[in-house]
Amino acid sequence: MKRIGVLTSGGDSPGMNAAVRAVVRKAIFHEMEVFGIYHGYQGLINGNIKKLELGSVGDIIHRGGTMLHTARCPEFKTEEGQLKAIEQLNKLGIEGIVIIGGDGSYRGAKALTERGFPCIGVPGTIDNDIPGTDFTIGFDTALNTVIDAIDKIRDTATSHERTYVVEVMGRDAGDIALWAGLAGGAETILCPEYEYDIEDLIGKLNRGHDRGKKHSIIIVAEGVGSAVDISRKIEAKAGFETRVTVLGHVQRGGSPSANDRVLASRLGARAVELLLEGKGGRAVGIEQNQLVDYDIIEALAKPHTIDKKMYDLSAELSI
Repeated sequence: MKRIGVLTSGGDSPGMNAAVRAVVRKAIFHEMEVFGIYHGYQGLINGNIKKLELGSVGDIIHRGGTMLHTARCPEFKTEEGQLKAIEQLNKLGIEGIVIIGGDGSYRGAKALTERGFPCIGVPGTIDNDIPGTDFTIGFDTALNTVIDAIDKIRDTATSHERTYVVEVMGRDAGDIALWAGLAGGAETILCPEYEYDIEDLIGKLNRGHDRGKKHSIIIVAEGVGSAVDISRKIEAKAGFETRVTVLGHVQRGGSPSANDRVLASRLGARAVELLLEGKGGRAVGIEQNQLVDYDIIEALAKPHTIDKKMYDLSAELSI
């Protein structure tokens, strides 16, 4: 394989640029040509594709977001859209693609794979919800952004003796909520993987109040529901004065952490190695700090889970 493409798709995450840089420089090191596909699958369909050189990815390893930009593309879900995309690739003689993104991006890679076009998936999403890898690119950075916010909110919660309900991202996964809640010492963590009882939550707040605790932090993953609704229930049933903070898209931005830069570099380089080996339809990941790859179609069939022991530990430590 002598000519490959690279694209980023779906929601941006810190470290995507580091992954793009690794793909480009690893490929050029092995005397391959690399083409950047701009604006995700929509750019692929439209032929928004440019050749990348070593200098094209200079000074981007420390930048958040993605230099290739990203966009949603409903058209790519159709057979017509997929055939248009393959036509663009054939025009330029591109023989394989590295696709950096989350669940939706992997589904696009799966579609191209099923049409006989070699693709390698690289997990880039703050949600950490891709099966087959312990961590996704951007999760560590987003996590630290959330922890920094929790630390600041706790100062105010303590000063005003209030209960704060903090809503974090993660779509249908509770990884950000769980990890940030445990690291930030949250009194309660609500994850979509486990049902919660509002009466149990209020009972915990009352027990804390009875022993003299006058402030609390409750972390809510967006997949559970609205932090505003949960806050209103607490005020109505328990009478505690609450405040809500929805962190939103601030979690996606910022300079990637050292962990995310290294992870992105390793995964991006490994994706190129797989294409050099003539392999397609694979996804790369990291398990117990070792690089792995697996069938991308099989990976999408696996359910996402969170660490039950860590979830239980968070409850034990916040009594």
